[in-house]
Amino acid sequence: MQLFYAPEISLPRHTLSEEESKHCVRVLRMKPGDELHLTDGRGTLHRCKVVDDNVKRCTVEIVESTAEYEKMSYGLTLAVAPTKNIDRFEWFLEKATEVGITEIIPIECDHSERRQIKFDREEKVITSAVKQSLKAYHPRLHPLTDVRKVIASDFDGEKYIAHCNSAFGEREYLGSLIKKGGNSLILIGPEGDFSEEEITFAAQNGFKAISLGKERLRTETAAVVATVVTATINKL
Repeated sequence: MQLFYAPEISLPRHTLSEEESKHCVRVLRMKPGDELHLTDGRGTLHRCKVVDDNVKRCTVEIVESTAEYEKMSYGLTLAVAPTKNIDRFEWFLEKATEVGITEIIPIECDHSERRQIKFDREEKVITSAVKQSLKAYHPRLHPLTDVRKVIASDFDGEKYIAHCNSAFGEREYLGSLIKKGGNSLILIGPEGDFSEEEITFAAQNGFKAISLGKERLRTETAAVVATVVTATINKL
């Protein structure tokens, strides 16, 4: 299956963007009659055939549409502090999208090493992973947000914060807390961990302190582990 992302699909015929047209015609060498798939990123998968192989304006005709294609049975929002080395954060974006995630909130924390991101660039990383992993749902990427704003916001589901501060007592393993089919929000802090004030504020707002195992993990690794653990529990 060759999957293309088209958030604004026109029916019954759709013209790909110039970038996607070049990939379709020049790279994949598709000709009229060849089949490909489009997704709007909101769960609909369209089976299409090429009707005009113009290298700048390739046009396809929608043959069949499937709603809620492989919809996740659970919701997962990860609020993650972007890493100083942006490549590591983008690695997380890619892998989390491949495994399955609903929303991603880059957060600014007291100990953050990076306090800005290039939203359009990170959105493209996610889009590429969506197409590579053949998903019909495009995770929602939020702008960089202060962690306290995320903590204080309303969330319909279970809320967790992963931290390493033993002064706050025992932390239960995430895998024993995740509810199958549920909706979860997980906070993953920067390399310097969340500050004591942030941990306290999260507890006051109903966040449960969690562990992701005995190993000490980097931010992006912890975020991917949280994604995989949640997916595993929901697919058992």
